[in-house]
Amino acid sequence: VQLQAYGGGLVQAGDSLRLSCAASGRTFNAVTISWFRQAPGKEREFVGGMKARSGGTPMYADFVKGRFTFSRENAKNTAYLQMNNLRPEDTAVYYCAASSTIITSTVRVPFAYSYWGQGTQVTVSS
Repeated sequence: VQLQAYGGGLVQAGDSLRLSCAASGRTFNAVTISWFRQAPGKEREFVGGMKARSGGTPMYADFVKGRFTFSRENAKNTAYLQMNNLRPEDTAVYYCAASSTIITSTVRVPFAYSYWGQGTQVTVSS
């Protein structure tokens, strides 16, 4: 699976951004897609994602619930992360990741993913 993430940028606190992750190379609806982020000096952390064939139920990190929305459009081989009410602490490089073999208990674990996009920078100024 090849992944390309885009849509990041420099915004002010309270603004919104929508990240996109375009996938190719494998049946999109057969892979789990998730977003992770990594701030300078910090470990990569799970943001949100959806298992393959999960029936449309996304999973989120607690720190983004109510602000971020994950979605996937299988017909376009694309996943999205709608980010609202952005905060300075959301500043990070955001990565999309995919796996065809992941299980529910490891969806939030970066090492469980085999495929990664190149990352897109999100910077939120106060």
